[in-house]
Amino acid sequence: MEKLRVLIGRERIAAKVAEMGQRISQDFAGEPVVLIGVLKGATIFLADLARQITLDVSFDFIAVSSYGTAKQQSGEVKLVKDVDRSMEGRNIILVEDILDTGLTLTYIQSMLRAHQPKSLRIAALLDKVSRRTEPIHGDYVGFEIPDEFVVGYGLDFAERYRNLPDICVLESGPESE
Repeated sequence: MEKLRVLIGRERIAAKVAEMGQRISQDFAGEPVVLIGVLKGATIFLADLARQITLDVSFDFIAVSSYGTAKQQSGEVKLVKDVDRSMEGRNIILVEDILDTGLTLTYIQSMLRAHQPKSLRIAALLDKVSRRTEPIHGDYVGFEIPDEFVVGYGLDFAERYRNLPDICVLESGPESE
């Protein structure tokens, strides 16, 4: 049986997302930005973040596959959906739910650089620095978290728990059954 423990409550998330939106608004003052959400996990974070940015904001989405139903990354990243339009000369903020090993974001970042954007930054709600295997960092980071499996606020386990308003640790699961 799976058990959940709240790691970061919805009030702390809301306050942090508001703070991140203010920083982005200041950093890009007067310039439009494109938020590129990494599907599916970043959708809730992207929606909340966009409402906190006081600039001209547009959205696009990208989808990659690196996790299956297992709790470990497969080590391989595949592009499932690319951006819908050219990103040349645009201010891009890549919006991701969690910065983990860095493998996925390193892949996406190099792919987006090929579009020749004006700027490319990373906004990640969560950062598991202890798991980093690639030399990548977020420009806008919400919370550094320990190496625990988290769900909620867009993050899932086998497509479950995305709708939870808090970030929760999945304390037990199939591997213990």
